[in-house]
Amino acid sequence: MANTSRAIVREAIHRRIRRKVRGSGDRPRLAVYRSLNHIYAQVVDDQLGKTIVSASTTEKDLRGSTGGNVDAARRIGKAIAERALEKGISSVVFDRGGYLYHGRIKALTDAARAAGLNKNELAAPAEEEPAKAAENVEVKTEGQVDGKARKKTKKQ
Repeated sequence: MANTSRAIVREAIHRRIRRKVRGSGDRPRLAVYRSLNHIYAQVVDDQLGKTIVSASTTEKDLRGSTGGNVDAARRIGKAIAERALEKGISSVVFDRGGYLYHGRIKALTDAARAAGLNKNELAAPAEEEPAKAAENVEVKTEGQVDGKARKKTKKQ
């Protein structure tokens, strides 16, 4: 197996993502970078090659006890959404930067959506899932597996 570091693998994944994800003037790209101690987000217009708005835990206003946790990611998500809405941007393309969509990355995007960015992608299905799950519960009776009758076998 090749000796590749996690950073090299992440960069390769990011290059694959960036082949498909492009930010335009109408719908810029929300790029996220996370380090051990901080998290950074910026809204980029790739056609012009310009950063429109940015936010990070290194800023005095957004600094907390630590910048490397989920609460800090939520603060940055809310701040980047507010700044983007002030600039007239209501919809973005999300670029996870080669990281898994989990933990701090997911917290940042969920907070940005809750603050008004990409309103059509609001994470409301989390509340609806238990209700749907309750509707689809099948009552199993004796002798049934997955709603189908079991074959009876001979007992010796």
